[in-house]
Amino acid sequence: MRRTIWALIALALVIAGFLLLANPAAAAPSGGRVMVLRVDGVIGPATADFIARQLARAAADHAGVVVIEMDTPGGLDTSMRTIIKDILSSPVPVVTYVSPEGSRAASAGTYILYASHVAAMAPATNLGAATPVAIGLPGTRKPAAEPDDDAGDKPKPQDGKDTGGNTQSGKAGGGATRSGDDMMDKARNDAAAYLRSLAQLRGRNGDFAERAVREAASLSSDEALAAGVIDLIAKDLPDLIKQLDGRPVKLDSGATRRLATAAAEIERITPDWRNRLLSIISNPQLALVLMMIGIYGLFFEFTSPGFGVPGVAGLICLLVAMYAFQLLPVNWAGVALVALGAILMVAEVFLPSFGALGVGGIIAFVVGGLFLMDTEAPGFGIPLAFLIGLGVVSAALIMAVGGFAARTRKRPLVSGIEQLVGAIGTISAVTPQGAWAALCGESWHVHCDARLAPGDRVRVTAVVGLTLQVERLDANERNTTTGSSP
Repeated sequence: MRRTIWALIALALVIAGFLLLANPAAAAPSGGRVMVLRVDGVIGPATADFIARQLARAAADHAGVVVIEMDTPGGLDTSMRTIIKDILSSPVPVVTYVSPEGSRAASAGTYILYASHVAAMAPATNLGAATPVAIGLPGTRKPAAEPDDDAGDKPKPQDGKDTGGNTQSGKAGGGATRSGDDMMDKARNDAAAYLRSLAQLRGRNGDFAERAVREAASLSSDEALAAGVIDLIAKDLPDLIKQLDGRPVKLDSGATRRLATAAAEIERITPDWRNRLLSIISNPQLALVLMMIGIYGLFFEFTSPGFGVPGVAGLICLLVAMYAFQLLPVNWAGVALVALGAILMVAEVFLPSFGALGVGGIIAFVVGGLFLMDTEAPGFGIPLAFLIGLGVVSAALIMAVGGFAARTRKRPLVSGIEQLVGAIGTISAVTPQGAWAALCGESWHVHCDARLAPGDRVRVTAVVGLTLQVERLDANERNTTTGSSP
């Protein structure tokens, strides 16, 4: 009898365990604090570093949920994909919230919104326009596909439940229309497939994901909610926290957690000095300026050695610029052209090229600057006017410093042993050990092939150790040099 009872108890426990595994949403609500990360401006290396470190900290501290408050025009593809990988692997639920009113989650922001466990927007915000743009050589151009006459008549799915399987006008998969540029088609197809896969993962509208990439389509917050692109609309952060309370969230590990945010502590986190510094130096315009300052400093140090400060400062600026270029999607051919332009402008100072090297250097600098960035993402472009202005200023500064250095080299020496050659002095004493002359305020041991007497005027012809080799001046030379006697 006892064995039967214990067997029944064991069977009940096993069944209860299987039920809990089969229905993880029935587990206890997740507590912990709410970490709010503020992301403003373009998505770049600094943003990716900030979010990665804070998600790791949230996991280590067992936070309940991470909210990314976002207002962005887009950014770099590499940084965006890094952020999405961190979100997908996060054991802490991530909520992306486009806020405050008037904000946007364009381009890269749309991808991050799709990847988040919960997507939310404030009223009067928008998302979309996720078409990739890049600078590069065009591929082999082919005739664009013939338009489908019936494409415009096909209704667009509006139920908001399309999870990316079939998309508008047959553009998904191999049925995508061609633009005639192979490189652009590859980038657009890759981006569309990536955003569609995120839509499938989160059960969001895959049709709009396709149109956001291929047609740069955008939606307001109300339209996005009606189309199943986002999960909720919240007027502010307290409203968002209230709506999140009790919401089940399925993590990528397969577990489901029910958020408990009603009484959770809210911690607002903004980028620290490290992220702000990283954001500043990863600006391509500043990186280009730092590179030129580094070249200026090293050039000045090489032309006027011994000062030290320009060389040290130039080397530091050059290394920081190289670090910034390593963070950015740069075209290293552009970097090489910029460096070549600077070298040609420096060479113009020392070589009689009648301006050919200087003009060529400015042209190489401007063309290299245009090729420098491999992206047209907002905030990462380099305007042509900026490049021309920087090139002209660089040429003027290098030529001014180089001209000053060249004039300095032609001046006679005014210190050291070498400046004694040609100097004129007066014999002050003649002893058995030799003659002595007053020269430049000092008494020097001198040697002369002619006989010397006190008061004779002599000119230094050479310096041998601590003895001056001199020649005696004749009467005419004495008269002409009387006024210059030391």
